[in-house]
Amino acid sequence: MATYDILPDTDINGSGVVSKEFLRLGVRGFINACRYVHQLPYGYNSDRDDLLILFKEGRGSCTTKHAVIATLAEELSLPIVKNLGIYRMTENIVTGTKYILGKFNLPYVPMVHCFLVFEDYRVDLTEGNDNGKKRPVEQFLHTETVIPNISAKDEYLLYRNALKDRIVLREELRGAGVGIKRILQAREQGIKLLRSKV
Repeated sequence: MATYDILPDTDINGSGVVSKEFLRLGVRGFINACRYVHQLPYGYNSDRDDLLILFKEGRGSCTTKHAVIATLAEELSLPIVKNLGIYRMTENIVTGTKYILGKFNLPYVPMVHCFLVFEDYRVDLTEGNDNGKKRPVEQFLHTETVIPNISAKDEYLLYRNALKDRIVLREELRGAGVGIKRILQAREQGIKLLRSKV
């Protein structure tokens, strides 16, 4: 992943809701807004569908941090989009995953992670945060461009469709007879594990 300083900079002069919030905070440039969001503590929000929850609670996850900056980019007509990726969660990324893998007889748990895309660059505003991961996520089983503030429901449907159409068809899962139900059960354990690390 690249650092946010690879992104184009511009003054915040939009009239959108996120632009107004940054201006209220005295943040006047796009890169400064990225820095502000990156430096906020990593944490799960009480209502991830509320675009401004990051400002209200003073913390954010990959979902809410990238929702805010992708929305700001949209308001400022910058060519930056939010992507949703599904990665292989293993013990190498999150300590404690091996228990889940053993319990569900899986080689990895397909998990969702969000990031920004600009040209050929991927930018993760949670990299370096205390986000429960031992190292950055660099490789993905599936990626897809999404609207900045995709709802929890729509994100879950996208995840389910990617599992059905692509991921369970992968040789390492198909050969082991892994179905969607088992992956979804493992995913729930994976979410609990990640939350326990923050």
